[in-house]
Amino acid sequence: MKKLLILLLVLLVTATVAFAGGQSEEPAAADTASAEPAAPVATDKLVVYSPNSDGLLNATIPAFEAKYGVKVEVISAGTGEVFKRLESEKNNPYADVAFGGAFATYMNNEDLFQSYVSANNDNVIDIYRNKAGYITSYVLDGSVILINKSLIGDIEVKGYKDLLNPALKGKIVSANPSASSSAYAHLTNMLNAIGKGDYESAEAWDFVKALFTNTVVIDSSSSVWKGVRDGEYTVGLSYEDPSVQLVRDGADVKVVYMEEGVVYLPAGSAIVKDCNNLVNAQRFIDFITSTEIQNAYGTTVTNRPVMDGVVTPDYMTPISEINIIEEDMKYVSDNKQALRDKFKDIYVDIQG
Repeated sequence: MKKLLILLLVLLVTATVAFAGGQSEEPAAADTASAEPAAPVATDKLVVYSPNSDGLLNATIPAFEAKYGVKVEVISAGTGEVFKRLESEKNNPYADVAFGGAFATYMNNEDLFQSYVSANNDNVIDIYRNKAGYITSYVLDGSVILINKSLIGDIEVKGYKDLLNPALKGKIVSANPSASSSAYAHLTNMLNAIGKGDYESAEAWDFVKALFTNTVVIDSSSSVWKGVRDGEYTVGLSYEDPSVQLVRDGADVKVVYMEEGVVYLPAGSAIVKDCNNLVNAQRFIDFITSTEIQNAYGTTVTNRPVMDGVVTPDYMTPISEINIIEEDMKYVSDNKQALRDKFKDIYVDIQG
């Protein structure tokens, strides 16, 4: 009887262990069910929508394709058309990356893009780093004063205030800030510089009136730098890219960076929300902010790199020697029409 009890006890223990062992398999099944989604897989394609120049695209796209073995489809269009297309396709996106266009346009269309910060973000000049979480800057363009060296004589121009010289009346040219984006950038640059960050400053607007009393206003921004180059005007309110190209090509001009302060506006790029080729899109954002491509921008095109410490050619003034001031891009974008209308009223008064 005693042996029988011992045998029954052994059988009970064995059954209990077996049952416990069977039960231990259940959590494993639950773990499998709660596993993280698979990471996105790299494809061999990338679709880029871009308003950029051929020079900038040629400095970027072939190098990216060669590095990653990816075929890039570039659809070129103006900034407005790019964003119109992104909006119409947002429920079924075709593009993976928007590459180029005004930073403020990206700020106003956050819903079209997804979060991503470049691996190189810490190497970007501080005020142009990706603080929004989705917009990556890669080149800069700033407002400058372009001077015809033969016509300027002994008149010294170091900044905006020197343009109030009565000897320059009728010899300064600008596009119309009410219509031209580059001329509007100059208007907000001078309001910022003279008003010390206050775009509504009475002193700054009085300065605008005094300057444009000396200035010829024309319709085309390209006609500004062409007019200075060709000797039609002594001074032009222009922007860096075409002005530096003239210096590079040996034209009889020089570029002046306003001592009161120069605003550099970054070009934007971002990854399209729910894009089809996410891995390559992320690679592309890292690529355009890499040392390799930033050096290419600094040496092969006249767009200023956004990375700190990148070497620029002799015909381009090092950014460390320029008094850069930061623009309140949201204010300038939100109040664009009001600022343009205020300028229009001042200019009508000057003409009257």
